[in-house]
Amino acid sequence: MMSSYGRRDRREEEEEVWVPRTKLGKLVNEGKIVSLDEIFRGGQRVREAEIVKKLLPDLRNEVVGVSVVQKQTDAGELTRFSAVVAVGNGAGWFGVGKGKAMQTREAIDKATTAALLNIIPVKLGCGSWECRCGRAHSVPYRIRGKAGSVTIEVIPGPRALGLVAGPALKSLLQLAGVKDAWIRTFGSTNTTSSLANAVYDAFRMSHGLSV
Repeated sequence: MMSSYGRRDRREEEEEVWVPRTKLGKLVNEGKIVSLDEIFRGGQRVREAEIVKKLLPDLRNEVVGVSVVQKQTDAGELTRFSAVVAVGNGAGWFGVGKGKAMQTREAIDKATTAALLNIIPVKLGCGSWECRCGRAHSVPYRIRGKAGSVTIEVIPGPRALGLVAGPALKSLLQLAGVKDAWIRTFGSTNTTSSLANAVYDAFRMSHGLSV
């Protein structure tokens, strides 16, 4: 079950000083690039999570799931944690990431960083023939995504419809900024990590982006 991840201590975040390691990071830190849209339009790749944090300060994150991974080694059984996290600003940006570590907190932090680096713009619009309001409250057309055994379809809905989906999918779509839509699912939808990745795949495919 998805849950809100206890956001990192504000003081801890404020005390961290970002020293950019890439040319893009330096341009963002110096205020010469002020939006993620500009970065994506230019076809540049984000290699520092801090770039996303700086340009999208209202970003939220959700822990999609945490599982225990056990591996037999010569020294005995090794236990690690695997986490999947989704991030979004509720207004057209969405990412999903996975992380593994010996501690739950560290696995979640790694997954959050991966999700930030994987973030992509979400195409929002009004593709419902019942509405045609021209506002960005739904998706502009039917989109489809797949991950593992899970396939989802997001179908444009009219304003005030809401999200016709289960709680996990609602949370993911709200994180991306979709407010009204019908959602069809196929496969093992109780696997929340596959569900999150299927949503991400649907948004990614709408841009024609490769993995």
